[in-house]
Amino acid sequence: MTYYNNDSKKIIGPFAQIIPMRDCPLKGAVPDENLEIIYDAGLVVAGGRVVKLGSFEELVKTYPDAMVEEMQGADRKQSVMPGFVDAHTHICFAGNRARDYALRVAGKSYLEIAKAGGGIWDSVTQTRSASLETLTAGTLERADRLLAAGTTTIEVKSGYGLSTDSELNMLRAIRAADRKTAADLVTTCLAAHMKPRDYPGTERAYLEHVVQELWPKIREEGLSDRMDIFVEDSAFNAADSRWYLEKAKEWGFDLTVHADQFSTDGSVLAVELGARSADHLEASGDAEIALLAASNTVAVVLPGASVGLGMSFSPARKLLDQGACVAIASDWNPGSAPMGDLLTQAAIMGAYEKLSLAETISGMTFRAAAALGLSDRGRLAEGQWADFQAYPSPDYRDIFYNQGTLKAQQVWKKGEVIRK
Repeated sequence: MTYYNNDSKKIIGPFAQIIPMRDCPLKGAVPDENLEIIYDAGLVVAGGRVVKLGSFEELVKTYPDAMVEEMQGADRKQSVMPGFVDAHTHICFAGNRARDYALRVAGKSYLEIAKAGGGIWDSVTQTRSASLETLTAGTLERADRLLAAGTTTIEVKSGYGLSTDSELNMLRAIRAADRKTAADLVTTCLAAHMKPRDYPGTERAYLEHVVQELWPKIREEGLSDRMDIFVEDSAFNAADSRWYLEKAKEWGFDLTVHADQFSTDGSVLAVELGARSADHLEASGDAEIALLAASNTVAVVLPGASVGLGMSFSPARKLLDQGACVAIASDWNPGSAPMGDLLTQAAIMGAYEKLSLAETISGMTFRAAAALGLSDRGRLAEGQWADFQAYPSPDYRDIFYNQGTLKAQQVWKKGEVIRK
């Protein structure tokens, strides 16, 4: 039932539980005993932001002139948490790589598949041939799928164009999709995904080409404020990556790094150059873990890539115990992480890495927001965006107990319901 008046405030509820995450720390381990739970709860929203949380009955008494969006029937038995923030995706692409998957589960390695014509270059070939309209539509469809599952902010990378025109096409498609979805899309330029096979020079020469030819156009059109690079033997070595990241820093771009997926150089660069995040980290050892934990660089773990490639999970438990800020992202891409279901991936990794539910939720909400330099979301607290999701259970623990099969029933973006 919804009833209106002239006040701009709105009360939404009641819910069985709200898990606001407002008192959880940005770094380190978080036991479930420290998790705040508000029972028989509601939210007051104005201007798309949270004004107050508390007992629904008390909020109705305290704000008698507010509009009330009152849950009815089974909706009163829902559990609410902040909208997820997916801090690492590649959802702008064309085609698929089902052939790669079949080869991989048959025993071929990531590098063997790439050398045989699969891998990133296969996606580059398909994406280059796609129109702006096709890329926009694909990105929008995937973003809306994530939004329906409770992810209200989504980072989206380029990196399957690997030429000036094709990278611009991808970045424009992401911007166009952002204008059409209720989710917030954060654009990252990953032109340094690998040296394109049709580029005649060295890896360093290609990076110089990107800086000289692509970056000015990105700045001119305002297409991205973030630069990423894949630091790996199959992509760019540490010396060339350092040069590129230092240039990006001079230009005023935020930095993020594909780091330590197969070897350990990227996390060191990320920390030394003050990157927002170091993403992947499956190969990180004790030295890299200690370095990340002592820094302000967010460690973004990508369980979807581990599932997709059949490899070990990133050492999330060790990172947290050392005091790192650990975010969890889907890495949704057409090759190594095609699932795209953040909740399922996080629940499975949590079981293997022995993460508390508080740590898992933190990794998908405010800690993931920190990886994107966003401090206005990921918690349900006064002044934060009212981005939240409700699940059909009166106990939030059921969400993870069901390992992704219990889906968000309702999703709100800036206080407006977008899925019911």
